[in-house]
Amino acid sequence: MRVLGVDPGLTRCGIGVVDGGPGLKSQLVDVSVIRTPAESDLAHRLLSVSGQVEAWLDRHQPDSVAIERVFSAQNVVTVIGTAQVSGIVALAAARRGIPVAWHTPSEVKAAVSGNGSANKQQVTAMVTRMLRLTTGPKPADAADALALCLCHLMRSPMQARMAQLAALANTAAAARPAAARSKGPAR
Repeated sequence: MRVLGVDPGLTRCGIGVVDGGPGLKSQLVDVSVIRTPAESDLAHRLLSVSGQVEAWLDRHQPDSVAIERVFSAQNVVTVIGTAQVSGIVALAAARRGIPVAWHTPSEVKAAVSGNGSANKQQVTAMVTRMLRLTTGPKPADAADALALCLCHLMRSPMQARMAQLAALANTAAAARPAAARSKGPAR
């Protein structure tokens, strides 16, 4: 499975691609940071991020896209910019029929380091180790994008299985006769 991970940001947007899957060693394909100047017009900044994300999607043909879920922070302006970039990435993936997964920062940290409160240095160290890199990806936005890829590669098989089980349960419930559903629990 090929995953494109995005650590959304308006000034710095980490973007990375990792190949991997159950029983396979994850392998770095590409990593970078999309930058836009803070003094530029918002619409043009979003257009620049959009064009670069679309180019990555076209070039790397990922099977899925993993985006860091926006969380509340002290700086509302930063949260708004992050949410706007997240929307652009999700829209670009949806236009290509690529599934999008959202992972919280604590889910990503827990997946790669075993600690949902890990700091940036710990996450970078684990990404470096897991991808067998000689040096850690810099800046932290690039390491975070790769951590999102790794998190998704680890979590997606379980999430897919849970979705299958939920669908089976829904199908079984729908197949029961209406009278059996309305009686409630047996005594």
